[in-house]
Amino acid sequence: MTGLVTKSTGSWYCVRTDNGDRYECRIRGKFRMDKIKSTNPISVGDHVDFALEESEETGVINHIHDRKNYIVRKSVNLSKQTHIIAANIDVAFIVVTIDNPPTFPGFIDRFLATAEAYNVPAVLLFNKVDSYEDKQMEMVEELIQIYSDIGYMCIEISALEKFNIDLVQELMQDKVTMFSGHSGVGKSTLINAIEQGLNIKTAEISSQHRQGQHTTTFAEMHELSFGGFIIDTPGIKGFGVVDFEPHEITDYFPEFFALKKNCKFNNCLHQNEPKCAVKKALENDKIAPSRYYSYLQMLNKEDEHYRLNTRGGL
Repeated sequence: MTGLVTKSTGSWYCVRTDNGDRYECRIRGKFRMDKIKSTNPISVGDHVDFALEESEETGVINHIHDRKNYIVRKSVNLSKQTHIIAANIDVAFIVVTIDNPPTFPGFIDRFLATAEAYNVPAVLLFNKVDSYEDKQMEMVEELIQIYSDIGYMCIEISALEKFNIDLVQELMQDKVTMFSGHSGVGKSTLINAIEQGLNIKTAEISSQHRQGQHTTTFAEMHELSFGGFIIDTPGIKGFGVVDFEPHEITDYFPEFFALKKNCKFNNCLHQNEPKCAVKKALENDKIAPSRYYSYLQMLNKEDEHYRLNTRGGL
């Protein structure tokens, strides 16, 4: 039998067949995909083959179909474990908030670089715009300017007030889409606004730490009444990139990639090399300082947490 993995708890997987039947399945033996040593060899969005056990209520997954793409991250804690968030995605939405909690530019850039690396189209959703004061809205507009200039679609939304939710729904229709972001950015509220019948649990921001509290424990796929599927993922604090070679990172920053052919050296890493087109563009305000700083952090395997102030500065 063949089916689609709609939920992963790490040890059991919910698999949906084409006729809508659902089975709880497990894996037997070890799977290794694309040479990635992952904590979850099977992820939500995977297409798998499975065989029913004697009870005909549970099954065993014995084959994973080739993936067209996936989003993978490395934990930023001491374990450094690699985790595939979701597979076979048509659009990945990253939900961004300026405050309560803040989404750091480094987090955005690592997510986008990973999406570029694994051929996943990405869209930025700037949530909670109904609650921002003038200074916060200026920061939203600065970020939108930075990322729209690169070529990313950016949409201001309010999940609470249902502002621009119709635009998001249009992008989702008849597609497999994924929502990701920090805990507390409003993913669950947003998904409930998009598909009211799902009733996904939401939680308030912690008043002590100004951080979100986890409401989604495992990645899960939900069918949409207007066509397509949505994957809700657990909130994540940090987004560690997976085994990028230093010379590859430039390729995952589209505005850097467009310039690298003009660098004096083919293997230019855009740090201290002479006649570097990327550094020249940075000096001429053609590249946002925040993007360049994110690039250096990834290149030097540093922490991602820094905040934007004005005009793309740090």
